[in-house]
Amino acid sequence: MKNEITWSIDQSHSEIAFMVRHLMIAHIKGSFKTFEANIVTTEKDFTTAVIDLSIDASSISTGDSKRDEHLKGEEFFDVKNHKQLNFSSNTIGKADANGNHELWGDLTIKGVTKHVKLSAQFGGMAKDPWGNEKVGFTVSGIIKRSDWGLTWNAAVETGGFMVSEEVTIACEVELTNQGSKAITLDGSEKEAAKPVA
Repeated sequence: MKNEITWSIDQSHSEIAFMVRHLMIAHIKGSFKTFEANIVTTEKDFTTAVIDLSIDASSISTGDSKRDEHLKGEEFFDVKNHKQLNFSSNTIGKADANGNHELWGDLTIKGVTKHVKLSAQFGGMAKDPWGNEKVGFTVSGIIKRSDWGLTWNAAVETGGFMVSEEVTIACEVELTNQGSKAITLDGSEKEAAKPVA
């Protein structure tokens, strides 16, 4: 018999963020403000995690309203026709000497799904003042936006382009233990246990 634990993402203490180079000389940062995730692990072993993350594409924010509207339009995320970004994974490698796990998963943007590799660093486990068990991860990686059809750009006089092809992902994720259920060897469920207090 084993226990499966369900974890939810704490939006108020998490950030789904990214960064791109602008004019090839500076970095522009942005984030998505609305997201949710369902994560299931066997016991508290996160190498067994099955992850399903959904992000509201229209919640993108870069600190500039005109740029945000451009990003929501057809040349980028096309939020009218593609309301969500999704990431799903069931493959997490064991930690290396620095505590980094390889995190493999399928990232879907504008209806296009690509297999990507990210890095997840375990930040620790603790209980908040209300007895909720929490764990933290820093998730990072680099993707090429053109793989999902995000190809808009403009050449600049000094050479190069306005927006870099590579996008750096930088996320801080805090998860909350929602409780566990016992799974027998034949796959049937037993009575659910209360969350660890």
